[in-house]
Amino acid sequence: MKLSRLAGSLSAFALATALALTGAGVAQAAPQAATPGYVALGDSYSSGLGAGSYYTNSGDCKRSSKSYPALWAAAHAPSSFAFTACSGARTGDVLSKQLGPLNSTTGLVSLSIGGNDAGFADTMTTCVLSSDSACLDRINQARTYVQNTLPGELDKVYTAIRGRAPAAHVVVLGYPRFYKLGTSCTGLSETKRSAVNAAADLINSVIAKRAADHGFSYGDAASGFAGHELCSGSPWLNSVTFPVDSSYHPNAAGQAGGYLPVFSSAA
Repeated sequence: MKLSRLAGSLSAFALATALALTGAGVAQAAPQAATPGYVALGDSYSSGLGAGSYYTNSGDCKRSSKSYPALWAAAHAPSSFAFTACSGARTGDVLSKQLGPLNSTTGLVSLSIGGNDAGFADTMTTCVLSSDSACLDRINQARTYVQNTLPGELDKVYTAIRGRAPAAHVVVLGYPRFYKLGTSCTGLSETKRSAVNAAADLINSVIAKRAADHGFSYGDAASGFAGHELCSGSPWLNSVTFPVDSSYHPNAAGQAGGYLPVFSSAA
Protein backbone atom coordinates (compact mmCIF):
# COMPACT_ATOMS: atom_id res chain seq x y z
CA MET A 1 0.00 0.00 0.00
CA LYS A 2 2.86 2.40 0.79
CA LEU A 3 4.41 1.78 -2.63
CA SER A 4 1.13 2.46 -4.39
CA ARG A 5 0.67 5.74 -2.52
CA LEU A 6 4.24 6.73 -3.38
CA ALA A 7 3.66 5.91 -7.03
CA GLY A 8 0.48 7.99 -7.00
CA SER A 9 2.28 10.95 -5.46
CA LEU A 10 5.09 10.78 -8.01
CA SER A 11 2.59 10.63 -10.88
CA ALA A 12 0.76 13.67 -9.55
CA PHE A 13 4.06 15.53 -9.19
CA ALA A 14 5.01 14.72 -12.79
CA LEU A 15 1.64 15.91 -14.04
CA ALA A 16 1.88 19.16 -12.10
CA THR A 17 5.34 19.82 -13.49
CA ALA A 18 4.19 19.18 -17.06
CA LEU A 19 1.21 21.49 -16.71
CA ALA A 20 3.33 24.26 -15.21
CA LEU A 21 5.88 24.03 -18.04
CA THR A 22 3.15 24.28 -20.68
CA GLY A 23 1.38 27.16 -18.95
CA ALA A 24 -1.74 25.08 -18.25
CA GLY A 25 -1.71 25.70 -14.52
CA VAL A 26 -0.55 23.66 -11.50
CA ALA A 27 -2.22 20.36 -10.61
CA GLN A 28 -2.39 19.37 -6.94
CA ALA A 29 -1.89 15.83 -5.68
CA ALA A 30 -4.82 14.36 -3.81
CA PRO A 31 -4.24 14.21 -0.02
CA GLN A 32 -3.17 10.84 1.30
CA ALA A 33 -5.70 8.89 3.31
CA ALA A 34 -5.16 8.88 7.06
CA THR A 35 -3.97 5.70 8.78
CA PRO A 36 -7.16 3.85 9.78
CA GLY A 37 -8.31 3.31 13.34
CA TYR A 38 -6.27 0.86 15.40
CA VAL A 39 -7.45 -1.28 18.33
CA ALA A 40 -4.93 -3.13 20.53
CA LEU A 41 -6.34 -6.15 22.36
CA GLY A 42 -4.82 -8.90 24.47
CA ASP A 43 -2.89 -9.81 27.56
CA SER A 44 0.18 -8.49 29.40
CA TYR A 45 2.49 -9.05 26.44
CA SER A 46 0.42 -6.49 24.55
CA SER A 47 -0.34 -4.17 27.47
CA GLY A 48 3.38 -3.80 28.13
CA LEU A 49 3.68 -5.26 31.63
CA GLY A 50 7.39 -5.41 32.42
CA ALA A 51 8.30 -2.39 30.29
CA GLY A 52 7.44 0.29 32.87
CA SER A 53 5.97 3.76 32.20
CA TYR A 54 2.40 2.64 32.82
CA TYR A 55 -0.48 4.98 32.11
CA THR A 56 -1.94 6.22 35.37
CA ASN A 57 -5.49 5.44 34.27
CA SER A 58 -4.75 1.84 33.28
CA GLY A 59 -4.85 0.42 36.82
CA ASP A 60 -4.09 -3.27 37.12
CA CYS A 61 -4.06 -3.63 33.33
CA LYS A 62 -0.55 -2.10 33.34
CA ARG A 63 -0.77 -0.48 29.90
CA SER A 64 2.61 1.00 29.07
CA SER A 65 3.63 3.89 26.84
CA LYS A 66 6.60 1.67 25.93
CA SER A 67 4.41 -1.21 24.70
CA TYR A 68 4.46 -2.07 21.01
CA PRO A 69 0.85 -0.85 20.48
CA ALA A 70 1.62 2.57 21.98
CA LEU A 71 4.91 2.84 20.08
CA TRP A 72 3.26 1.89 16.77
CA ALA A 73 0.41 4.36 17.32
CA ALA A 74 2.85 7.15 18.16
CA ALA A 75 4.81 6.49 14.97
CA HIS A 76 1.83 6.10 12.59
CA ALA A 77 -0.81 8.45 14.04
CA PRO A 78 -3.88 6.31 13.28
CA SER A 79 -7.20 8.13 12.99
CA SER A 80 -8.12 6.56 16.35
CA PHE A 81 -6.31 4.37 18.86
CA ALA A 82 -8.10 2.22 21.44
CA PHE A 83 -5.82 0.36 23.85
CA THR A 84 -7.79 -2.27 25.78
CA ALA A 85 -5.13 -4.96 26.28
CA CYS A 86 -4.87 -5.88 29.94
CA SER A 87 -2.40 -7.73 32.12
CA GLY A 88 -3.74 -11.11 33.20
CA ALA A 89 -6.34 -11.29 30.43
CA ARG A 90 -7.63 -14.62 29.20
CA THR A 91 -9.70 -15.29 26.11
CA GLY A 92 -12.92 -14.80 28.08
CA ASP A 93 -11.73 -11.37 29.24
CA VAL A 94 -11.10 -10.28 25.67
CA LEU A 95 -14.64 -11.32 24.77
CA SER A 96 -16.30 -9.66 27.76
CA LYS A 97 -14.19 -6.56 28.34
CA GLN A 98 -12.05 -5.56 25.37
CA LEU A 99 -14.05 -5.63 22.13
CA GLY A 100 -16.12 -2.47 22.68
CA PRO A 101 -14.02 -0.17 20.45
CA LEU A 102 -14.24 -2.50 17.44
CA ASN A 103 -16.62 -1.45 14.66
CA SER A 104 -17.05 -1.43 10.90
CA THR A 105 -14.52 1.40 10.50
CA THR A 106 -11.72 -0.30 12.45
CA GLY A 107 -8.80 -0.80 10.09
CA LEU A 108 -6.20 -2.58 12.23
CA VAL A 109 -6.32 -4.90 15.24
CA SER A 110 -3.47 -6.46 17.22
CA LEU A 111 -3.83 -9.29 19.72
CA SER A 112 -1.81 -11.60 21.94
CA ILE A 113 -3.84 -14.07 23.99
CA GLY A 114 -3.78 -17.68 25.20
CA GLY A 115 -0.86 -17.81 27.61
CA ASN A 116 -2.94 -17.10 30.70
CA ASP A 117 -5.58 -19.60 29.62
CA ALA A 118 -2.85 -22.24 29.59
CA GLY A 119 -1.68 -21.29 33.10
CA PHE A 120 1.48 -19.41 32.22
CA ALA A 121 2.04 -17.76 35.61
CA ASP A 122 1.43 -20.93 37.62
CA THR A 123 3.65 -22.95 35.30
CA MET A 124 6.58 -20.56 35.65
CA THR A 125 6.12 -20.35 39.42
CA THR A 126 6.19 -24.14 39.66
CA CYS A 127 9.30 -24.37 37.49
CA VAL A 128 11.15 -21.69 39.48
CA LEU A 129 10.30 -23.08 42.93
CA SER A 130 10.03 -26.83 42.39
CA SER A 131 11.99 -29.81 41.08
CA ASP A 132 12.58 -30.72 37.45
CA SER A 133 9.91 -33.42 37.63
CA ALA A 134 7.31 -31.07 39.14
CA CYS A 135 8.10 -28.49 36.48
CA LEU A 136 7.74 -31.02 33.68
CA ASP A 137 4.45 -32.30 35.12
CA ARG A 138 3.00 -28.78 35.20
CA ILE A 139 4.22 -28.06 31.67
CA ASN A 140 2.61 -31.28 30.45
CA GLN A 141 -0.71 -30.16 31.96
CA ALA A 142 -0.38 -26.88 30.11
CA ARG A 143 0.49 -28.66 26.87
CA THR A 144 -2.62 -30.82 27.15
CA TYR A 145 -4.77 -27.71 27.55
CA VAL A 146 -3.08 -25.97 24.63
CA GLN A 147 -3.61 -28.93 22.33
CA ASN A 148 -7.15 -29.89 23.34
CA THR A 149 -8.96 -26.80 24.66
CA LEU A 150 -7.20 -23.61 23.62
CA PRO A 151 -7.98 -23.87 19.87
CA GLY A 152 -11.71 -23.63 20.53
CA GLU A 153 -11.26 -20.67 22.88
CA LEU A 154 -9.15 -18.85 20.30
CA ASP A 155 -11.80 -19.52 17.67
CA LYS A 156 -14.40 -17.75 19.82
CA VAL A 157 -12.21 -14.67 20.13
CA TYR A 158 -11.20 -14.55 16.48
CA THR A 159 -14.79 -15.03 15.31
CA ALA A 160 -15.98 -12.22 17.58
CA ILE A 161 -13.28 -9.85 16.33
CA ARG A 162 -14.17 -10.49 12.71
CA GLY A 163 -17.87 -10.08 13.43
CA ARG A 164 -17.35 -6.67 15.05
CA ALA A 165 -14.64 -5.41 12.69
CA PRO A 166 -15.30 -7.04 9.30
CA ALA A 167 -12.92 -4.77 7.38
CA ALA A 168 -10.01 -4.84 9.82
CA HIS A 169 -6.58 -6.29 9.16
CA VAL A 170 -5.98 -8.46 12.24
CA VAL A 171 -2.47 -9.31 13.44
CA VAL A 172 -2.19 -12.07 16.04
CA LEU A 173 1.15 -12.15 17.84
CA GLY A 174 2.75 -15.15 19.50
CA TYR A 175 5.07 -15.36 22.47
CA PRO A 176 8.87 -15.25 22.71
CA ARG A 177 10.94 -18.34 23.30
CA PHE A 178 12.20 -17.69 26.82
CA TYR A 179 15.68 -19.19 27.05
CA LYS A 180 18.87 -19.45 25.08
CA LEU A 181 19.99 -23.03 25.54
CA GLY A 182 23.46 -24.52 25.80
CA THR A 183 24.84 -21.65 27.86
CA SER A 184 25.94 -21.31 31.45
CA CYS A 185 23.04 -19.63 33.21
CA THR A 186 21.90 -19.36 36.80
CA GLY A 187 18.30 -20.15 37.63
CA LEU A 188 16.38 -22.93 35.93
CA SER A 189 18.10 -26.14 34.90
CA GLU A 190 18.69 -26.90 31.25
CA THR A 191 15.94 -29.53 31.50
CA LYS A 192 13.43 -26.94 32.68
CA ARG A 193 14.55 -24.33 30.16
CA SER A 194 14.23 -26.77 27.27
CA ALA A 195 10.73 -27.79 28.37
CA VAL A 196 9.61 -24.16 28.76
CA ASN A 197 10.88 -23.33 25.27
CA ALA A 198 9.14 -26.35 23.78
CA ALA A 199 5.88 -25.31 25.44
CA ALA A 200 6.23 -21.81 23.98
CA ASP A 201 6.78 -23.33 20.54
CA LEU A 202 3.65 -25.43 20.95
CA ILE A 203 1.34 -22.59 21.93
CA ASN A 204 2.76 -20.45 19.13
CA SER A 205 2.05 -23.18 16.59
CA VAL A 206 -1.54 -23.49 17.79
CA ILE A 207 -2.07 -19.72 17.74
CA ALA A 208 -0.55 -19.40 14.26
CA LYS A 209 -2.76 -22.18 12.88
CA ARG A 210 -5.98 -20.77 14.32
CA ALA A 211 -5.07 -17.26 13.14
CA ALA A 212 -4.40 -18.50 9.60
CA ASP A 213 -7.68 -20.41 9.51
CA HIS A 214 -9.50 -17.15 10.30
CA GLY A 215 -7.61 -15.22 7.65
CA PHE A 216 -5.53 -13.27 10.16
CA SER A 217 -1.83 -12.45 9.96
CA TYR A 218 0.57 -13.98 12.47
CA GLY A 219 3.53 -12.20 14.05
CA ASP A 220 6.32 -14.57 15.09
CA ALA A 221 7.64 -13.17 18.36
CA ALA A 222 10.05 -16.10 18.79
CA SER A 223 12.00 -14.96 15.75
CA GLY A 224 11.74 -11.33 16.85
CA PHE A 225 13.41 -12.11 20.18
CA ALA A 226 16.00 -14.51 18.75
CA GLY A 227 19.41 -13.79 20.28
CA HIS A 228 17.83 -11.85 23.14
CA GLU A 229 16.32 -14.63 25.22
CA LEU A 230 17.10 -15.08 28.90
CA CYS A 231 20.66 -16.43 29.33
CA SER A 232 21.71 -14.75 26.06
CA GLY A 233 23.75 -11.98 27.69
CA SER A 234 21.45 -9.33 26.19
CA PRO A 235 17.95 -10.37 27.26
CA TRP A 236 14.83 -8.55 26.15
CA LEU A 237 12.85 -10.39 28.82
CA ASN A 238 12.83 -9.90 32.57
CA SER A 239 13.95 -12.82 34.67
CA VAL A 240 12.58 -13.09 38.22
CA THR A 241 12.28 -9.45 39.20
CA PHE A 242 10.35 -7.00 41.34
CA PRO A 243 7.48 -6.40 41.08
CA VAL A 244 7.06 -10.13 40.64
CA ASP A 245 4.31 -9.85 38.02
CA SER A 246 6.84 -8.28 35.63
CA SER A 247 8.91 -11.47 35.67
CA TYR A 248 9.16 -13.34 32.37
CA HIS A 249 7.72 -10.42 30.42
CA PRO A 250 9.40 -8.25 27.78
CA ASN A 251 11.27 -5.23 29.07
CA ALA A 252 11.18 -1.90 27.22
CA ALA A 253 13.88 -3.10 24.81
CA GLY A 254 11.86 -6.24 24.10
CA GLN A 255 8.75 -4.25 23.26
CA ALA A 256 10.66 -1.83 21.01
CA GLY A 257 13.21 -4.21 19.51
CA GLY A 258 11.25 -7.48 19.57
CA TYR A 259 7.51 -7.00 19.33
CA LEU A 260 7.33 -3.67 17.50
CA PRO A 261 9.23 -4.77 14.35
CA VAL A 262 7.32 -8.06 14.24
CA PHE A 263 3.99 -6.23 14.45
CA SER A 264 5.04 -3.51 12.02
CA SER A 265 6.05 -6.04 9.38
CA ALA A 266 2.69 -7.80 9.63
CA ALA A 267 0.47 -4.70 10.00
